[in-house]
Amino acid sequence: MVVPSRPRFDPFFRDPEHPVKPSAPGAVVILVILIVLSLAAVAPLYWMFATSLTPSALTVKFPPELVPSAPTLRNYQDVLAQPNFLRWVLNSLLQAVSVTLVTVATASMAGYALAKLPFRGSKSLFWLLILSMMLPFEAILVPLFLVVTRLGLVDTYLGLILPLLVSPFSIFLMKQFIGTLPTELLDAARVDGASEPRVFWDIVLPLVRPGLAFLGIITFVAQWNSFVWPLVVTRSSSMRTLQVGLVLIREQEPLFYGLHMAAAVLAAIPVVVIFFAFQKYFLRGVTVGALKG
Repeated sequence: MVVPSRPRFDPFFRDPEHPVKPSAPGAVVILVILIVLSLAAVAPLYWMFATSLTPSALTVKFPPELVPSAPTLRNYQDVLAQPNFLRWVLNSLLQAVSVTLVTVATASMAGYALAKLPFRGSKSLFWLLILSMMLPFEAILVPLFLVVTRLGLVDTYLGLILPLLVSPFSIFLMKQFIGTLPTELLDAARVDGASEPRVFWDIVLPLVRPGLAFLGIITFVAQWNSFVWPLVVTRSSSMRTLQVGLVLIREQEPLFYGLHMAAAVLAAIPVVVIFFAFQKYFLRGVTVGALKG
């Protein structure tokens, strides 16, 4: 029996005949590095949460307290008592959910057409899509705002949502996911008499479910955290989204850091819930698109 040789400088190599002990120096070093990086990533989140439980008078204390000595929920009560806070949350939810649903629907259909329904000019259209992805949003912000102004949609829900419904990156992403599906499977369904809408609905969508979930997650997070477009297109306080509202709170109460952190914690809750609820689909979506079926 030939025993595979153990490559040098590889602490994660597993030889069934000569297993690497957990105390191997390389593995220990890697483990320490991962722990340090994990703590560095979690530390700001912990500090935000700890400060949100600290009375505002103690947030400027030096040296700062790593664990609040007198934890309180007063900061959260003050945030929820802000005049339009719940309205800001509702506006953000409406924007994020609406844009996510429409984006997933349009991107999946457009991605299917580009990946599996070749037509004249499809390659040119695809490269035009790639070129449009290279433009930052700030480059089209002024023309987009002028169009919305001419349509009379400033400070309205349509003006807030409509320009964000179609995303070139989303179409590109779904084209890559759908492109991994075997064309023979779709041809077999067409031979059996299935129409294109049925092929798309009954075969394509179930197979690219991880991609749909991945696109939905990143779109929801991006829209929930969007700041520039809601700031530009809204005027009244009741039409602001949560991210813009957080800036208004900071301007009104510049020294109440506990209040700022409590508002940030509340703003982060939906994103954390969405990620952990769909973590399985998120991880599958990251890997499935890279595999050729």
